[in-house]
Amino acid sequence: MKLQRFALALAGAGLIAAAASSVPAVATGQTDPKHPFAKNVTPNTIKAAGEPCISDVMSPTAAGMSQETLAMPGRHVEAFQDTPFKFVGSRADTTWYGAVNAAGTQVYYYGLLLQGGNLYRHTTYLRDNGDTFSWSPTFKKVGSGWTSFKAIATSNYSVGTPRHAYLYGLNTNGSLYRYQMVGTGFRGLGPIPGFRGFKTMTVISETATYDTLLMTTNAGALWTAHIPVAAGAKPVMKLIRSSGWSAYESLVAQGCGDRGGSLIVAVDHGTQSGYQFAMSRANGAATAITSYGKIPAPFNGVSDVSLTTHYDQLVGE
Repeated sequence: MKLQRFALALAGAGLIAAAASSVPAVATGQTDPKHPFAKNVTPNTIKAAGEPCISDVMSPTAAGMSQETLAMPGRHVEAFQDTPFKFVGSRADTTWYGAVNAAGTQVYYYGLLLQGGNLYRHTTYLRDNGDTFSWSPTFKKVGSGWTSFKAIATSNYSVGTPRHAYLYGLNTNGSLYRYQMVGTGFRGLGPIPGFRGFKTMTVISETATYDTLLMTTNAGALWTAHIPVAAGAKPVMKLIRSSGWSAYESLVAQGCGDRGGSLIVAVDHGTQSGYQFAMSRANGAATAITSYGKIPAPFNGVSDVSLTTHYDQLVGE
């Protein structure tokens, strides 16, 4: 099967699920449809036997463009890139979640981005032009005061209860900040100290009781931060690898398989290169990591994030 067909299968499974709900889905944590397949099942776990998982990466650029890349692991990584489209200049971005409108007639993606010291929410519509599709983004300012944040990531636990949606911000002051998404705004839950020297992050687990971040340090270590949902609970840090990850400024994670595995794309912005890895369910130094090597496509984004759907729940730890 060609990679393009894998791409359609991945997008189709999630978007058909969204269409079946017939109500809008937003990253606010309020009531919305449950996953129509099963709890904690993603399109990457329901493929026919023998079909591999794929990584779906969106790369917004400093110049105000964005491009989707799909990569399929194997002896030689296979990749496909969509046509770049006009977006907006940004310096950090979060996951793009796909959904549909109430009538089930309009597919759109939403997420958050930093432009200078401002936080914006984007809603990017996928337009059906007959023989082709096109992206049409819109933007809304959410708040200011984000100059000192160097990386942001979101969790979105929406298939069970208690539900939650959080924004995480890695600050240059050495703390990780967590914000609860409430309506169209955010409620600060305070800083979590102990993250000085950390470089970038992405979410690999989102459950009813905790989120897990996959993080790298400036020195090249790879860690997980297990963060309980309960207010005031301290994160549990586990070292996966002590070195080898210093070159990467972006991490992109998507679920793969029914045992909590993840596909990871790590991007070196300096060389505009992406590398694909398979990771077992995270368990500190016992975590198995398989390297598939360099993805044969350029990555020129300022940050690189997962392109997924509102209903895909990560269970990588």
